[in-house]
Amino acid sequence: MQPHESIPHLREIVVFLVAAGIVVPFFSRLRMSPVLGFLALGALLGPYGLGLFADEIGVLRFAVIDDIEGVRPLAELGVVFLLFMIGLELSPERLWALRRLVFGLGTLQVTLTAAVIGTIAWAFGNPPGAALILGMAFALSSTAVVMQLLVERRAVASPLGRASFAILLLQDLAVVPILMLVSVLATRADAGVPTALGTALLTALVTIAGIFLAGRLVLRPLFRIASATRSPELFMAVTLLAALGTAALTHAAGLSMALGAFLAGLLIAETEYRHEIEVDIEPFKGLLLGLFFMSVGMGTDFRVVAEEHVWLVASVVGLFALKAPITAGLCRLFGLPRHTAVEVGLLLGQGGEFAFVVVGIAAIQGLLPRDTAQFMLLVTALSMMVTPLMAILARRAGRALERDHAGRGVPDEARVPRELAGHVIIAGFGRVGQMLARVFDACGMQYVALDVDAAAVAQHRANGLPVFYGDASRVEILRRMHAERAQGVVVTTDSPVSAQHTVHAVRRQWPHLLVVARARDSSHARYLLDCGASEVVPETVEASLQLAGRMLEAAGEPVEAVSHALAQQREYELAKLELEGESSPRRVRPVHPA
Repeated sequence: MQPHESIPHLREIVVFLVAAGIVVPFFSRLRMSPVLGFLALGALLGPYGLGLFADEIGVLRFAVIDDIEGVRPLAELGVVFLLFMIGLELSPERLWALRRLVFGLGTLQVTLTAAVIGTIAWAFGNPPGAALILGMAFALSSTAVVMQLLVERRAVASPLGRASFAILLLQDLAVVPILMLVSVLATRADAGVPTALGTALLTALVTIAGIFLAGRLVLRPLFRIASATRSPELFMAVTLLAALGTAALTHAAGLSMALGAFLAGLLIAETEYRHEIEVDIEPFKGLLLGLFFMSVGMGTDFRVVAEEHVWLVASVVGLFALKAPITAGLCRLFGLPRHTAVEVGLLLGQGGEFAFVVVGIAAIQGLLPRDTAQFMLLVTALSMMVTPLMAILARRAGRALERDHAGRGVPDEARVPRELAGHVIIAGFGRVGQMLARVFDACGMQYVALDVDAAAVAQHRANGLPVFYGDASRVEILRRMHAERAQGVVVTTDSPVSAQHTVHAVRRQWPHLLVVARARDSSHARYLLDCGASEVVPETVEASLQLAGRMLEAAGEPVEAVSHALAQQREYELAKLELEGESSPRRVRPVHPA
């Protein structure tokens, strides 16, 4: 036995690493998503690409990956780590704030799309059970592809990202009752469908509740012990244990591994270790997710594509044509702007990775003919492969609709004056932003404000305030606010991720612009300083100082003494942030205006 034979799939791993070294820099240079490169390279190097000629041309055996099933479990870890990273960017509180979109918009999207696609499948001659399975399978979209594209665009915290994520999260939750229904249909136990679905949902709720309870009790002490040892290896081991261990628990309960990893990320997002973990996990996520996309491309049999090209193209186009209007219409129903709704619809128009699981099991159980199952799996793979291109189209369509709305539906006085200069840009016009605006008005300071709540923007504009709809983390939006002539930007949004993206965008494009940011706590404040904020104001610090001042004044302390004590404590807290930031090897010193 050769020494290398003791390492499973060594050749496949080497081929993948070489491919990753080519794809990522090449597509980054072209300013295109590496996802498209991995999908295309997987199709080229898979068993249905160059693998078809490996027997005739011996040298190709060293350049192809012909064992898809062998590498697929490893590839699925990429999706696990992607959902883990997304969980790190959220928190249970922020997720609860999305409950209307998750359980309202998400539920309606899955139900309505499944009903439409299932009806069409039944009209094409499929039995009712098979039509129901196809409808449910194709109602789901690809979490891996869509979320990776949003991460690359830094759009996870935008209205587009929030709506897309809410729908995808509900779809992940829907996998459990869908798989349970497939098994019920396979046994012909029609009378037991409600009971089986109820059992599946109860199992899911108990599992999720158990993970949250155990995680809150165990995770923080575990990471505290690991960090106290100052051992990077132990810290990494605990991180991998949290992500993969929770994924294994949900898998054992019949849920998806990706959902378990997402729950682990949510729990860790509440701790002070989240930023360090994000940096540690990023390389694992990127490489394994690339392998997942390659495995999707490898499953494309070009011989079948050539034989059935007309029907396959028509099916892929039809899938987007069905799902996109349904999703976009529901997004509009839930108050999203037209351009965002259209972009969400096009972005979620493909089939998802869970369709491989659902259709595969249905074929094994005899609910779907083999030919039908193979055709549907090809439709799923091809729809996922064209999604990066569809995302570009969706982005252009969204921008065109946004410009059209700004050009036709907004009167001249609602546009930013071209001569505006020396003003302040307020990023986020909630309670804090509105209070800032009142102070600026009292001091005669010009300002313009940005917010992503279209209804609130319309109401503020009706009151005569210079508030505009737009995502402040987008450089082109800031340019329209004449950021190059502004005195500074004040970031007031309550979303930590959105605040970080905004600070980073401003600092990268206008390095000398003053950026003052609202921070949730000291940890978030340090991170905003790392991103390039000139000054930060932690909510916890200011709230504590205000409470202390009111108490001292009520107790009879002189006002001057109280003001002096509060000023000293404020300076101490901000100086402590600076010192802690300087001790971090990842700190980027903020650039202050000359």
